[in-house]
Amino acid sequence: MQKMISPNILADLLGVSRMTVSKWIESGKIRLAEKSSGEKGVDISSLKDFPEVYCMASTQWNEELDTVPLRVFSSVELFAGGGGLALGMETAGFRHVLLNEFDHDACETLRHNRPGWNIIEGDIHNVDFSPYRDAVDFISGGFPCQAFSYAGKRLGFEETRGTLFFELARAVKEIRPKVFMCENVKGLLEHDGGRTLNTIKGVIRELGYSLVEPRVLKALNYDVPQKRERLILIAIRDDIAPFVQFRWPEVSPTVRTLRDAFYAGSLYSVDVPKSEGQKYPEAKRKVMERVPEGGDWRDLPEEIAKDYMKGSFGLPGGKTGMARRLAMDEPSLTLTCAPAQKQTERCHPLETRPLTVREYARIQTFPDDWVFCGSLTAKYKQIGNAVPVNLAAAIGRSLIRLFNQIEQLGLVPERERRALPRFSVTPDLFMGVYDVDTPYGS
Repeated sequence: MQKMISPNILADLLGVSRMTVSKWIESGKIRLAEKSSGEKGVDISSLKDFPEVYCMASTQWNEELDTVPLRVFSSVELFAGGGGLALGMETAGFRHVLLNEFDHDACETLRHNRPGWNIIEGDIHNVDFSPYRDAVDFISGGFPCQAFSYAGKRLGFEETRGTLFFELARAVKEIRPKVFMCENVKGLLEHDGGRTLNTIKGVIRELGYSLVEPRVLKALNYDVPQKRERLILIAIRDDIAPFVQFRWPEVSPTVRTLRDAFYAGSLYSVDVPKSEGQKYPEAKRKVMERVPEGGDWRDLPEEIAKDYMKGSFGLPGGKTGMARRLAMDEPSLTLTCAPAQKQTERCHPLETRPLTVREYARIQTFPDDWVFCGSLTAKYKQIGNAVPVNLAAAIGRSLIRLFNQIEQLGLVPERERRALPRFSVTPDLFMGVYDVDTPYGS
């Protein structure tokens, strides 16, 4: 268990600026202690006034890792992308009976890594989900954030037609899973003045589901060496919701850094494999050479910074993504779809180059044997858009715990029991192998 954290990581965990933490240290609100290495750090057990960090000292994370399903719970995955959410849910114990994705390269990635998955490639508008009615336990997916048209006073299910959220809602309406989950960017909370989320909540009620209070989860709390945040919405069917209690996953006792991602240790057993990656043009490489580990454009000589940033130099704001070099002993900034975009630079901490494909994948906690298909650009896009696998697995274990409650309480109507896939857990469950001959419930 991690007992000491750096002031910078404390700022990341609390979602405040590093300057704020420095002021707290100066005022005595937070006290520094000496690590075994001789560096100064913050003792987690001294942070009782900050419950979002103090909880790391008494977390049940390791116990939750032992969560197993009472039976194999079936799922449908929408907007599957390169498989981060799907792989995490599989790791937790879900068995995917259908995955839909529009992007061809992402579909090839899914097929390559999981030949047994039922991948439906193409526009979700053309997918008929009705054959799965009452036969699937769970639906999940991350739909793109889109504004709705507010021509009428009431905006319900039918009025959201034309958006990808409507298609997810249509899948829920046709399948009637016991539980479904949506994940999205944190910005959905405030999108269109909050009206987008309020509309989504209204549609969820109209479909006959009770929404668990949405929560923004920070990936660095769940064994992911990255500061990515995702908004999670979980809804339970109204005939089940009054009898069960969903509990969010416990946080990891350790904050992972790029050192954990790139070198052998407790997160990966070997150093990150060599792989392909983008390269800087020579002029940009010479600029980035001058940026120290953890630094950005502010560490450049003023004339070089002005020439590099062009019109952005005089604009307000910190612009801390420009000419940004990551730090080895901190989590990565949120990955984008390209590692060398000028506004959101992600330079390797020690070498003057963009992150490689496998480095990108490790920051998203994909296993090294998960192969990405397509061009170099397509690979970065699939990885950058993914839900971190370890974050997905943590949420998945909480959902498995919920489904175990449903199972133990016998809340599945008899007609649904007859329709449910006849799967049972085998020793190869987490390898994606299932026994299809064993009757349900055995």
